[in-house]
Amino acid sequence: MSAPDKIAAKSPEDLTEVEAGEELARLAAEIAHHDAAYHQHDDPEISDADYDALRRRNEAIEVRFPGLVRDDSPSRRVGAAPSGAFGKVVHRVPMLSLSNAFDDQDVTDFWDRIAKFLSLKPEDEVVVTAEPKIDGLSASLRYEKGRFVQGATRGDGREGEDITENLRTIADIPGRLKGSHVPELFEVRGEVYMAHADFQALNGRQLADGRPPFANPRNAAAGSLRQLDPKITAGRPLHFFAYAWGEVSELPADTQSGVMEAFGQWGFVTNPLFRRCRSAAELLAFYREIGEMRATLGYDIDGVVYKVDRLDWQQRLGFVSRAPRWATAHKFPAEQAVTIVEKIEIQVGRTGALTPVARLTPITVGGVVVSNATLHNEDEIARKDVRIGDSVVIQRAGDVIPQIVSVIIDKRPENSEPYVFPETCPECGSHAVREINPRTGMPDAKRRCTGGLICPAQAVERLRHFVSRNAFDIEGLGEKQIAAFYADGWIHQPADIFHLEEREKPGLQMLRNREGWGETSARNLFKAVNARRHVELDRFIFALGIRHVGETTARLLARRYETLDHLEAEMIAAADRASEAWAALLDIDGIGEVVAEALVDFFAEAHNREVLQALRDAGVDPQPMAAQETGSPIAGKTIVFTGTLERMSRSEAKARAEQMGAKVSGSVSAKTDLVVAGPGAGSKLARAQALGVATITEDEWMEMAAQ
Repeated sequence: MSAPDKIAAKSPEDLTEVEAGEELARLAAEIAHHDAAYHQHDDPEISDADYDALRRRNEAIEVRFPGLVRDDSPSRRVGAAPSGAFGKVVHRVPMLSLSNAFDDQDVTDFWDRIAKFLSLKPEDEVVVTAEPKIDGLSASLRYEKGRFVQGATRGDGREGEDITENLRTIADIPGRLKGSHVPELFEVRGEVYMAHADFQALNGRQLADGRPPFANPRNAAAGSLRQLDPKITAGRPLHFFAYAWGEVSELPADTQSGVMEAFGQWGFVTNPLFRRCRSAAELLAFYREIGEMRATLGYDIDGVVYKVDRLDWQQRLGFVSRAPRWATAHKFPAEQAVTIVEKIEIQVGRTGALTPVARLTPITVGGVVVSNATLHNEDEIARKDVRIGDSVVIQRAGDVIPQIVSVIIDKRPENSEPYVFPETCPECGSHAVREINPRTGMPDAKRRCTGGLICPAQAVERLRHFVSRNAFDIEGLGEKQIAAFYADGWIHQPADIFHLEEREKPGLQMLRNREGWGETSARNLFKAVNARRHVELDRFIFALGIRHVGETTARLLARRYETLDHLEAEMIAAADRASEAWAALLDIDGIGEVVAEALVDFFAEAHNREVLQALRDAGVDPQPMAAQETGSPIAGKTIVFTGTLERMSRSEAKARAEQMGAKVSGSVSAKTDLVVAGPGAGSKLARAQALGVATITEDEWMEMAAQ
């Protein structure tokens, strides 16, 4: 398990301050990615439950370490930045999101917090409104003198997208408000959605026109509303429920329910299931009632929203973080259905991980046809005892990712047999192994293909790595070119790269004739390829993409074994765990059993040895590394670079340090001897100072490196 993974596995209470800072940075980046996927691209990658878990972890760490709250903290923003395809609209009153309740106790706690915060007496009447939480796209409508003048999406809560003309096409949105008591300025907020029947009809038209269907009604509504041509939006059956407001010149009532009543009088559609409740028990009863009605409503909901009815109390309660104290969203559990496992297939990922997928008899869950479900790994299959032919309960976690919840044993076929997970890769036939986690002594959850460079499922990713900057570094042969050459059958394994020039012979398809290429660019590529036939051995080892073997480990191996032939012979001999070769491998400082096992597994595969021989036959001859300096001031010491280096690249600095006999590390610990801190140095520098590790500037490092 990598250092970031170890930190992610810790509870907030067990984190050190340094670890907390690193984890908050990771969470900020991950949550921002998922915000963009959901709000900008209408294509969520994780379930609502998993997303909520990320936010709860972020908030828990911030509570424990308030001094580490970041400027880009998820607790300081809502949604994602607006798309550049539309004009920007600044929300004068931010469009904030709601906190979530997941069970009865959360709702009771919400009710109790209201009374406690307001110092209410037992005899004080508390009224909280409840209404279904529509699963659509939030929109804000600005009315001036009763006329609709501008509409926008939520965006990041402070700035949204101008979709005025598209919103004008929705029949539920009045162009002018009715009645004689309309405020001078009023910003109505609500949800744009698509009904189930309309969604099915739209998808029918999509398929008839040869276009892909939408995944669910929310995606269909969001995609329709974000059309650059309002005529397309006008042809889509969209609806709008009004339920809140933003900037206003005056309010038509002093309660939430009163304003909702005014909305109806002005010409808006409000949810007819809206209700006023006078106890937590009434809220929960309403929640269960709506849950039972959910499948028959005709539109998607994912919970119930509760709001304190009195507006003066809303104002007193105010906000905490990105959500109001006076409201919360009580989420529904994922929808479930029963179907049959028709077969179990194994998918091989780009890193070699084998992932089982259940192929199901298609069934509709939450308005979406589900025919596949992830089984995660072989332990999950064994734990749930999923078998081909089983009737299973499935759910779309957070209404996004299909998963098998349980097996209905009573419906299991009589001739059913336990599923046997393959121990060879279905793509290339290589062994698929489960590594032993040295910390737990238990096998890793994932089984991985050892085929490496010959596995079709991993080929493009492996080839991209092979030519990457810190590997063979072949100029002019980047990710795009590798993918294109592989797709056309020009490059299937690394040795093919060194035969590209042979294609220029008359009678064969020539590189110079490919689109985007010419005689000069082809000649430059061949020159760059030929120049890399004699890379240093550490680069060669790193380029092979052996699991757990990064640049540092590759250098350790290159210095220990010096030649490829010696390395290969020793790794083959090390397959015998009682051999001197195995003992010598483990004796290398910095190489443990996990790395050793990965090396032996790689060289044990005949396919991989054939790749090495093919490279030799193509004229690739890795060279011994340059000798290390022994008299330098950092020989034998561990050095860490942090911050921005302005006078040399980070890669150049690391290479120079290693040439001077130092070991370069990516993290600061008690074993660190020296930290080179450039501008912008952050947590690593702070960690070094706390541990009393010597630190120098880049200028001082340049003087040292010149010695």
